[in-house]
Amino acid sequence: MANIRDIAKLTGYSVSTISRVINNNPYVDEQKRQEILRVMEQVNYIPNHTARVLSSGKTKNIGVILPFVNHPYFDILLSGITASAFSRGYKVTLLPTRYEPEMEEKYLQEFAAKGFDALIITSRANPLEKLLPYRAYGRIVFCEKIDSVQDGCTYIDREQSIREVFAYLKENGIERIGITLGRSRKLSSNSKITVRLCQEYFPAFTEELIFWDCLTEEDGREAAAFFADKNVQAIFTNGDQVAAGIKLASSSERLLIGRDNLFISEVLQLSTIDYHLHECGEMALKLAIQEEQGSIRIPYTFIKRRGLEPHY
Repeated sequence: MANIRDIAKLTGYSVSTISRVINNNPYVDEQKRQEILRVMEQVNYIPNHTARVLSSGKTKNIGVILPFVNHPYFDILLSGITASAFSRGYKVTLLPTRYEPEMEEKYLQEFAAKGFDALIITSRANPLEKLLPYRAYGRIVFCEKIDSVQDGCTYIDREQSIREVFAYLKENGIERIGITLGRSRKLSSNSKITVRLCQEYFPAFTEELIFWDCLTEEDGREAAAFFADKNVQAIFTNGDQVAAGIKLASSSERLLIGRDNLFISEVLQLSTIDYHLHECGEMALKLAIQEEQGSIRIPYTFIKRRGLEPHY
């Protein structure tokens, strides 16, 4: 099998020139580059990945920490990350945690050992105090707003989006709502914000009107049974799949509002919040490779569809 010195002999160029071509260095004459690439193809030369990493200090690989790989929210976010990465010649490695802190820490240690050029954390299993020290090893991007991180966050203004929904409900006479949420509030800033705003806008709201651990359509069907005797006028869900499950399992005329603007919400004419997750993923990648800097907010859209008007 040919090596880099063989390519140098066959082309008549120096090893350093061959190395620059292999590492996509822009400072190589285009004619030389094409000659070298042609010879590499003729002899079926495959660059040694490990050697390239040692030479350049770059893996061209972005690690993406996410809890699940089969959930619409993360699927859309990931589509933005991968599209942006692939168009720039980067690979993406998925690092699912199932919200297990030990698994997440294992990935962080791999990052510290230079396994990735950068990490994108779409949703975290550990507290910030555990994660922030790893920024000393390289670029970490968070898909949430963190006040202490001025560079390396892309986020959705969830609080403002929920305020807009709740204000609209209040304007239309809704006084008693139920909500569905995902994991424990101990770590989920989304859950904390939602509960706090429920208490602010709806004085009758209590934590007995929360259906927890709700992620899928099937969970939504269970939520429908949970809310059957709760005497709520509307249910604000944490996802369109959940809202669809509630609608399909209930004959009630309660208002349902989802999130993420999935196709199912359009089919069932459910109002929803479009968080523009694809754009959020694209921005996360740009921040990871330092094409962008700062803490960047992605705008949302509250989509009011037929059926939102209250039923009395």
